[in-house]
Amino acid sequence: MPATQKPMRYGHTEGHTDVCFDDSGSCIVTCGSDGDVRIWEDLDDDDPKSINVGEKAYSCALKNGKLVTAVSNNTIQVYTFPEGDPDGILTRFTTNANHVVFNSDGAKIAAGSGDFLVKVVDVMDCSQQKTFRGHDAPVLSLSFDPKDVFLASASCDGSVRVWQISDQTCAISWPLLQKSSDVVNAKSICRLAWQPKSGMLLAVPVEKSVKLYRRETWSNQFDLSDNFISQTLNIVTWSPCGQYLAAGSINGLIIVWNVETRDCMERVKHEKGYAICGLAWHPTCGRIAYTDAEGNLGLLENVCYPNGKTSSSKVPSRVEKDYNDLFDGDDMSNAGDFVNDNAVETHPFSKGTLNDDEDDDIMLASGRPRQRSHFLEDDENSVDITMLKTGSNLLKEEEENDQADGIYNLPLVTSQRPMYDGPMPTPRQKPFQSGSTPSHLTHRFMVWNPIGIIRCYNDEQDNAIDVEFHDTSIHHATHLSNTLNYTIADLSHEAILLACESTEEQASKLHCLHFSSWDSSKEWIVDMPQNEDIEAICLGQGWAAAATSALLLRLFSIGGVQKEVFSLPGPVVSMAGHGEQLFIVYHRGTGFDGDQCLGVHLLEMGKKKRQILHGDPLPLTRKSYLVWVGFSAEGTPCFVDSEGIVRMLNRGLGNTWTPVCNTREHCKGKSDHYWVVGVHENPQQLRCIPCKGSRFPPTLPRPAVAILSFKLPYCQIATEKGQMEEQFWRSVVFHNHLDYLAKNGCEYEESTKNQAIKEQQELLLKMLALSCKMEREFRCVELAELMTQNVVNLAIKYASRSRRLILAQRLSELAVEKAAELTASQAEEEEEEDFRKKLNAGYSNSPTEWSQPRLRNQVEEAAEDAGEAGDTEEKLESPKHGQNPFSKSSNSSDVPSVKSGAVTSSNQGRVNPFKVSASSKEPAISVNSARSVNILDKMSKSYKKSALNRTTNDEKSPVIRPLIPKPKSKQASAAAYFQKRTSQADKTEEAKEENPKNLSSETPAICPQDTENQRPKTGFQMWLEENRSNILSDNPDFSDEADIIKEGMLRFRVLSAEERKAWATKAKGGAAGDGAEAKKRKRGANQSQETEPQEETAKENLNLPKKQKPLDFSTNQKLSAFAFNQK
Repeated sequence: MPATQKPMRYGHTEGHTDVCFDDSGSCIVTCGSDGDVRIWEDLDDDDPKSINVGEKAYSCALKNGKLVTAVSNNTIQVYTFPEGDPDGILTRFTTNANHVVFNSDGAKIAAGSGDFLVKVVDVMDCSQQKTFRGHDAPVLSLSFDPKDVFLASASCDGSVRVWQISDQTCAISWPLLQKSSDVVNAKSICRLAWQPKSGMLLAVPVEKSVKLYRRETWSNQFDLSDNFISQTLNIVTWSPCGQYLAAGSINGLIIVWNVETRDCMERVKHEKGYAICGLAWHPTCGRIAYTDAEGNLGLLENVCYPNGKTSSSKVPSRVEKDYNDLFDGDDMSNAGDFVNDNAVETHPFSKGTLNDDEDDDIMLASGRPRQRSHFLEDDENSVDITMLKTGSNLLKEEEENDQADGIYNLPLVTSQRPMYDGPMPTPRQKPFQSGSTPSHLTHRFMVWNPIGIIRCYNDEQDNAIDVEFHDTSIHHATHLSNTLNYTIADLSHEAILLACESTEEQASKLHCLHFSSWDSSKEWIVDMPQNEDIEAICLGQGWAAAATSALLLRLFSIGGVQKEVFSLPGPVVSMAGHGEQLFIVYHRGTGFDGDQCLGVHLLEMGKKKRQILHGDPLPLTRKSYLVWVGFSAEGTPCFVDSEGIVRMLNRGLGNTWTPVCNTREHCKGKSDHYWVVGVHENPQQLRCIPCKGSRFPPTLPRPAVAILSFKLPYCQIATEKGQMEEQFWRSVVFHNHLDYLAKNGCEYEESTKNQAIKEQQELLLKMLALSCKMEREFRCVELAELMTQNVVNLAIKYASRSRRLILAQRLSELAVEKAAELTASQAEEEEEEDFRKKLNAGYSNSPTEWSQPRLRNQVEEAAEDAGEAGDTEEKLESPKHGQNPFSKSSNSSDVPSVKSGAVTSSNQGRVNPFKVSASSKEPAISVNSARSVNILDKMSKSYKKSALNRTTNDEKSPVIRPLIPKPKSKQASAAAYFQKRTSQADKTEEAKEENPKNLSSETPAICPQDTENQRPKTGFQMWLEENRSNILSDNPDFSDEADIIKEGMLRFRVLSAEERKAWATKAKGGAAGDGAEAKKRKRGANQSQETEPQEETAKENLNLPKKQKPLDFSTNQKLSAFAFNQK
C-alpha cells in the first residue's frame, strides 16, 4: 500500500528544524530556531510539551532517556526525558554547534561545530572527550558507525571524511560536496548515515543521488537516484532494518529506495516545496517524521515496514484487472497516490490487503508523482523478478522451497498502468482574522488594527481578554473575562465584536460590546443555528458581519438588528470592513501546485447597496497564501500574501490590484518577516511589526511598530528614468482615493489633490527634459499627453529653447487638441447645466398675470419694502409674504431658489441691479412672472456655478455677491455711470444706496402709475444735495462720485433716528407734484404701453425713463458688483 502523507502542521518558527523519535517511537521530538524543544505525542497533538533550551536550537538527539541539544550559545546541553530538566553541559565550542548524534548504545555523543572541530564526548563522564581536527570549514553533519569504530563527517570545505575513533585519525576523505563559507550558505547540509546493525554501507547525499560506500574498502558500491529528483538531496536516513533508505531534497521531495533492489519504492512531495532538513524513521513501524526549513512538521505513514513486510495479511487471489481498476479509478482522484511502473516488483513476502477504505485515506500532496511498485497477486508464490536477475538472497528460509517451485512458472509481466504527471491540488487555507496570531498560543493577539489591540490570555492563572485603544479618547482600556472561550475578535470606533466556536453544550455565539451606544444597554449576543460556526467577523460604520461554516454571510446593525443574509460562493478565508465597505475573501475553487484559488467580493453597505467586485480572482504570488486583508486609512482595499507582497486596489484602472510594496526587501534575514498592522495612503506609510525569525510577534514585550515606504515594482528602478516613472505612477495610485471620496460625496482636502497634481506634473516635466537629453522626442510627446494644458505650454517653451523645433511643433498641435477638448467638455457641461436649468425654470408665457393692477401693486410694494429694508435679514420678512409674487409660492417647486439679490429685467429695458426680494427665508424669482429673467443667466459660466452652489443652503444669508469687484476699476466704472445720468437719475441711485442702510420701518406709499416715471427723491438724496459742499470741503481729494456717496452714507448713518425720519418725510412731501406730471405723461403714452405689457411691467419695476436704451452686459455686471459691494 502506498505511503499516506498527513497534512503538515506548524512546529516552530521559520528556520532550520530537526526531528527524532524516542526509543519506543511513542513521541516525536523536534527543535527549531525559536530555541524550543517540543515533544509531540502525535502529529495531531495540539498541546505539545515545550522545553526552552536557548535562543536557537540547531540539532537534537535522544537515547536512553537523555535529550542532547546543540544550541546557539556554543554548548551541547543535556536534559532528562521526558521531564525536560537540565542535566548539565557536555562540551563547549567557540562557535555554534551544527549537529549532534548519539552512538548506537547511547553512551557517547559526537558534535561538529562552525570552528571546524568534531568532538566525541562520553555522556556519563564529559571529561572523556576526543577532538578530531582536519576540516578546513564548518562541520555540516556527523554519523556514528553502529560498531563504534568509525565516525563520518561532512564539511563546508567540500569533503566527507571517515575518522578512526580510537586514534582520531582520518581513514578516508572524499571531495564530494560543493564548497561554501558557512552552513547557511551551503547548498546542502549533507546529513549522511551509516547502515544500521551491520554498518556495511555509508550513505552520502551528493547532488541528485545518494552515494553508498562500502565499509573498510571505502569503494563506491553504487548510487541511488531517480528521474524525478530535480534538486540537490539534503538528508538521508535508514530504516531500522537497514533494507530501505529515505532521502529528502531541498525542494521538498522525499524518496524511499529498496537498497537491495535499488528500486524506488515511494515518492512524496512536500505540500509547498520547502526544503526537507529533518528526517527520522520510526524505530518499529513504517512511519517517517520530517521537518522543513520553515519550521513545519509532517508525517508519512504506511511506508514499507522495517522488517520488509507491509502487513501480515495476504492479498486475496483475484484477477489483475480488478487490481488495476482499483488504482485507475480511485487513485486518480486522490492526489498523493502516484502511479508509475518503471520498476515492476513482486515481493517474496506476503502483501498487504488493499481495499477502497484504505485507498480513500490517502491524503493530497502537491508536487511530482510518486512511483508505486506494480503488485502481482499469486499468494505466497509471488516473487520479485528483479531479485531473480540479481540473485538476491533475501528470501525467508521457510519460503525458499515453495517459491523455488513456482519461480519459473511465473510469467514475466511488463504491462504498465497509466501515470498521472499533472499538477496536484493544494490544501485549502483555513479561515483567519487579519491582525491575529495563531489560536493555539496561550498568549496571543486576537486583533491589532489602527483602532487598537485585543490580547487573549489563556493559561492556568487566567482566561481573559484585554482591549487597548491607540487613542484613549475613543474609549478606555477594558478587561473582559473569556468564559465562553472567544477565539475571533474585531475592533472599531463604535464597538468590540467577539465570536466563539460551538461546543457540545453551547452554540457558536456572536458577542458585540457597543461602547459608543448612548443608552445603558451596551452589549448583545446572538446564537448561531445548530451546526453553524462563525469563521470570520468584521465591523463597519453602523454594521457588523459574520461569515459562517454554512457558507452564509450574516449582517447585523451595530445595535443588534439582524439585517441581510446571503450565501457565499465558497468557504470564507477572511473579511474586513471600513466605513460602508465590506471586503470578503473566499475559496472560489481548488488551487494546484501550491497556489490558492481565492475570490473577492467588495460591497458598499450604505443606503444604496451595491457590489463593486463580483467574485473576481484574488492575485497572489506563486505558492503563497493570504496573511492579511484590510483597508487603508483612506478606505482603499489592500491585502498581503505570505511572500510579503502588499497589493492595493487601483480604482483608476478598472479595480485592478497593483503591488505597492515587497516587505521581504526590507528583511535582513531569510527567516525574518514583517507583520502588517495598517496602511496609510497620505502620508504613504506601511505600518508593520518586524519579527525576527518568525512570522508573527509575541505579546510580551510589547512589539514596536516600524514604518516602511512603498515602492511599485517598476523596471530599472536604479536609473533616473525608472525612479521618476515609479514616483509618478505611485503618486497616481495613492491619490485615486480622492476621486473616490469626491464621487461618494465625502469631504477631503482640496489642497492635497492640488499638491498631488503639482507633484505629478513636475515629474512629467523632469521626465520630458530627460527624454529630450536622450533625444527621445516621440517619448516626449507621449509624456506630454499626460500633462495638463498649462504644463504642455511650459513643455513647448522648453522644447523651443532646446532648439527642438519639430518637437515644439508636435507639442503645439497637442496643446491645441487639449484646448479643443477642454472647450468641448466645458460646452457640454454648460449645455447640460442650461438644459437642466430650463427644465426647472417654470417660465410662464401668460401676460395677463402681469396686466392685473392688483399684482402690479403688490410687485411695487414689495420692491419698495425691499429698498427700505436695506438688505438686512431682520427686515426682509414682508408682511405680505404670502401674496408677494417674488416669494416662493406653493406651486414654485420647479423654480430654482436663488438668494436675495435676484432681479428681473425686460427684453428691451435696463436691468435694475438693486432690486431685492422681500422674503428672507425663500428669496426666489417671481413664479408667475411673464418671462422673468434672472440676471445670473447672463453672467459667465464660472459665476453661474458658484451662485447655484450657494443657493443649495437656504439657511445662509440671503445676500448674494455675484462678483468680487476690484477696489478701483469697478467702482470707477459705476461712478462714471452716475455722472452721465441726469440729476434725477442720480437721486434715484443715491436713494437706493441710502435705503439699504436706513433701518426705519416706514414704507413710502407710491401709486402704481408713478412707477413709470422717475423715482422721487429719498431723504438721503435730499440730505446729500445740501451737504455735498461740506463733504467736498472736508475731503478735497475726492474726485469720484462713488467716494462722495460713500462718505455721505457714513455721515447719514450717524444721524439720529428722528433726523433721518425728518429727511424721509421731507422727501415724501415733494413727491406729490411729481405724481401729477407722471399721470399726464401716462395718458399720452398709454396706447403704446398697452401693446407692450412685458416692457411696461419691467419699466414699472425698474422705475426708468420710457425711452432709456438698454445697457450692455458688462455694464450690468459692473453695476451689480458695485451695488452689492456697498451694502
